Amino acid sequence: MTDRDERQPAAVVFDALGPAYEEAFGGSEAHRASLEWLLGRLSPGSRVLDVGSGTGRPTAATLAAAGHDVLGVDVSPVMAALAARQVPRAAFRCADIREVPLAVGSFDAVCVYFSLLQMSRPEQSALVRRLADALAPGGSLVLATVPLDVEDVEGLFMGQPVRVSSFSADDVVAMANASGLAVLAQESVLFTPARPDAAPEPHLFLYCERR
Repeated sequence: MTDRDERQPAAVVFDALGPAYEEAFGGSEAHRASLEWLLGRLSPGSRVLDVGSGTGRPTAATLAAAGHDVLGVDVSPVMAALAARQVPRAAFRCADIREVPLAVGSFDAVCVYFSLLQMSRPEQSALVRRLADALAPGGSLVLATVPLDVEDVEGLFMGQPVRVSSFSADDVVAMANASGLAVLAQESVLFTPARPDAAPEPHLFLYCERR
């Protein structure tokens, strides 16, 4: 068995992509708008968990620059190392978020930007429930995903083979509600990554609060 075989599929994909992912997706206006919403709800020095933190930009960089205590968790060693270099004011951990202990009520906010898609549907539901529990009462969670009704579908993402599972928009909202979150607002957009071969893709952003 090779090192590639032993790693989580998401780690293999994002190790290969590295900075190219930020170049393709870093210009999302909806992503940045959701961060502005989050900043408007946070008290100074809030503790924030960034799930699937990638290169650290724009999420961890924006929140850390505003003075918040940010922990980024990413399964890709390449991404975690890149984020640590690019956003030295935040902390980053290379780990599978499904295996990271999360104390109840330990975060003021949680960010989940497109980091569920290579998990199974049961894994996604279980993780969102754990993330909701990790929020302090009244804490904020932003969840972004590609709202497609697909399960364990093979495809290519930026030239890398992936297996993807997701939910329809209504089912994503239902999953959040079932996890103890109140969905305060949602935004659906079409976003075209900054790549020559890219096509528009649907993005759903949920703005949530722990009930």
